[in-house]
This record gives sequence, C-alpha cells and structure tokens, in this order.
Amino acid sequence: MNSPKLDINLPEVVREMTSVFMRYEQALVSNDVAVLDELFWNDPRTIRYGATENLYGYAAIEAFRSARPSQGLAREIFNTVITTYGRDFATANTEFRRTGSQRTGRQSQTWMRTPAGWRVVSAHVSLLDA
Repeated sequence: MNSPKLDINLPEVVREMTSVFMRYEQALVSNDVAVLDELFWNDPRTIRYGATENLYGYAAIEAFRSARPSQGLAREIFNTVITTYGRDFATANTEFRRTGSQRTGRQSQTWMRTPAGWRVVSAHVSLLDA
C-alpha cells in the first residue's frame, strides 16, 4: 500500500517555523508572558510537562506562566532541530544550559498551524543530572 507523499522540511515552512521558535525563545528568556501565552494553543488538550510540573490544558499553562519567577531565565540553546511535516505540523527540539549552571536541559515542542498562526500543542522540558 502506497502512502501519500509527505513534504518534510519544505524550506519556506522551516524558515517560518524557525522564526516562530526564535520568537518563543526570546519571549521565554525575557519573560514576555503575553507572547508565551499567545504561542500556546488555547485549548484544554494542550499539555506542558515541565521540569517540576505537569500542566494539562491552556488555563493551567497560563496560570503557571503568570506565577513563574522572572529571574534566572537567561540560557544558551544548542543542538536545535526543527522538522516540519507538510505545511501545518512541526516539532522543535533543543538543548539548553542556563547561565551559571552546568546542567543541560532538553526542550521538545509539537507545533500546529492554526487559523491564528503556529501554536505549541504539546511541550516537554527536562533536566539531565549534572
């Protein structure tokens, strides 16, 4: 059985997704809660597993963001891999290290194009032991 051809990493979609991902990254390190909230899908099915919390639904993610401390957010990212599947679905995976820390973190996001633009529908953040 032949499956339909899926256009993986169309250059224009990768550029678009990379731009959105970097907008998210800038909002994260500058604690721009409005942009962070905007870039998560406003839906009860959205999930974010954090380093210390499991958040189910947009409302829980929004509440977490508004209560999160705004200090110590600077970080470097590396080994970032963005893969697009067709024109409306993508994954973004990166490693990071917070300024002043030797621990490596990992972040994975699943993105979907919505009528409002690209939105994170699922995210996971974890830290490796030093």
